[in-house]
Amino acid sequence: MAKIVLGLGSSHSPQLSAPPEAWPEFGKNDKNNPELLGRDGRYHPYDEFLAQADPALSKQLFPSVWQAKWERCQKGIAWIGERLAEVSPDVLIIVGDDQEELFHEDNAPALLVYWGDEVINTPRVYPERVPEAVKAAGWGYGVKSETFPGAPDLGRHLIETLVDHEVDVSHSRLLKPTRGVGHAFGFVYHRLFNSATPIPTLPIMLNTYYPPNQPTPKRCYEIGQAICDAVESWDSDARVAILGSGGLSHFVIDERLDQEMIEAMQAGDGERLTSVPRELLNSGTSESRNWIAAAGALTGLRMHLHDYIPCYRSPAGTGCAMAFAEWS
Repeated sequence: MAKIVLGLGSSHSPQLSAPPEAWPEFGKNDKNNPELLGRDGRYHPYDEFLAQADPALSKQLFPSVWQAKWERCQKGIAWIGERLAEVSPDVLIIVGDDQEELFHEDNAPALLVYWGDEVINTPRVYPERVPEAVKAAGWGYGVKSETFPGAPDLGRHLIETLVDHEVDVSHSRLLKPTRGVGHAFGFVYHRLFNSATPIPTLPIMLNTYYPPNQPTPKRCYEIGQAICDAVESWDSDARVAILGSGGLSHFVIDERLDQEMIEAMQAGDGERLTSVPRELLNSGTSESRNWIAAAGALTGLRMHLHDYIPCYRSPAGTGCAMAFAEWS
């Protein structure tokens, strides 16, 4: 039977692919972001966060601090790539979110497994309103249309296992050539793969972002457990890795929430992890649900945090908390 040999968690923010001198532009954009999520689980305007912000945050906003944090982030990305290359799994399952890249209002499933023979990745398309600094960071998700090997055999077995676990799942075997998988997966292909021979991948797409059908933290964990069962019951000698792509807290950084989740994952405490209030896992922070699903699949391994870097970009506490971790 197949075996899980490695687990990984990696942020995938545009801020990772933007030079630190561009970070203030991201901060300026936050002033008009309607999805700034507070600890009360509600959205608030930028000025409210600014009025309540800790004055000590100003120490996080110097170019030298941004440069040091950017360098740590690049080392985290390189480390993830090195671990993938060192372990060299036969298949990589990627748990990521979709932000209206494939899912739209005409069809927006809570969970989709893509099990085509090939995975298409295309450059990310940004609306006109997106600032130039964010668009410039799009290279981190791929700059040309490319295809990567899929994992159709494991994909079908996973879908059948999810059904056996009474998890309703959508599936797809086709992608439009002009529209490949979303940024959560493109980041993996373009920034984490450093081998001349790409690892076959199985993309699992969660609707973390958009109500009303977001999977709850508990459901994400259960999906992860079903992924584990699928791998371990797959009639193959394949060595499988699992990666949670995205997060942690953003667009308002919540270090307390991040640390609570990290500690729960390190302890293998599924009950604590699935008890995170779902209203705190919205906006960009919703991508933490991908980590929860990965943690559910990796209960047989121990989580080691490589680095956690809260990358503040405005005096209101906005930014993205980056994290890089391994289960082994």
